[in-house]
Amino acid sequence: MGTTVQTHTILLVEDDAVLREAFRLFLEDVGYRVVEAGTAAEALRAVAETPPALVLLDLGLPDRPGLDIAREMKRKPATRATPVFALTGRVGADERRACLEAGCALYLAKPVEPRQLLRRITEALG
Repeated sequence: MGTTVQTHTILLVEDDAVLREAFRLFLEDVGYRVVEAGTAAEALRAVAETPPALVLLDLGLPDRPGLDIAREMKRKPATRATPVFALTGRVGADERRACLEAGCALYLAKPVEPRQLLRRITEALG
């Protein structure tokens, strides 16, 4: 991947430290600023401190369901328009529907292909 100049901040919410690091390194390599969270509580604190341009949201968090974060963001005017991409290992129509109903802009099944993810982020952020 070549380096591009980006000023957008992406909130990466993933409880698996190895996956979180891999996503962070990939996103930083292409020029995004990444804020990390391993729990829903950390994610909500990060959103309150500095609303991100986009959220990559793992649905299986240890303290609360990931979709709770999406729902809370969609209720608040400051983050209502922030794209939330749901990342999950659970695949199915019910899961996809729940993500869309919670306000997620995109549902991606893990493992996520990096080039596809980058293309979707670029589309969402313009």
